[in-house]
Amino acid sequence: MDPTLEKSYIADEVTRCIHIGLLCVQEDAADKPTMSGVVVMLASDTMTLPHPNHPAFSVGRMALGDSSTSKNSKDPSINDVTVSHIAPR
Repeated sequence: MDPTLEKSYIADEVTRCIHIGLLCVQEDAADKPTMSGVVVMLASDTMTLPHPNHPAFSVGRMALGDSSTSKNSKDPSINDVTVSHIAPR
């Protein structure tokens, strides 16, 4: 969370919302909760949430030394996939 918002939220509630969000993006559709289940999870503070499995899509962080491409290469693609950098106006 943004440090400037630190006093305007409850950390446990944010963590719970992130956990529920991770449950909603699991790879296997059978593992995803229904919308009514999500509403119950959000409304209940005492309900124990299941552990999420691997999400269907994730963007991992890569350390500078982890890149398999040449360090002198000006092409930012990895495995011949183009990487686009989108900058807002």
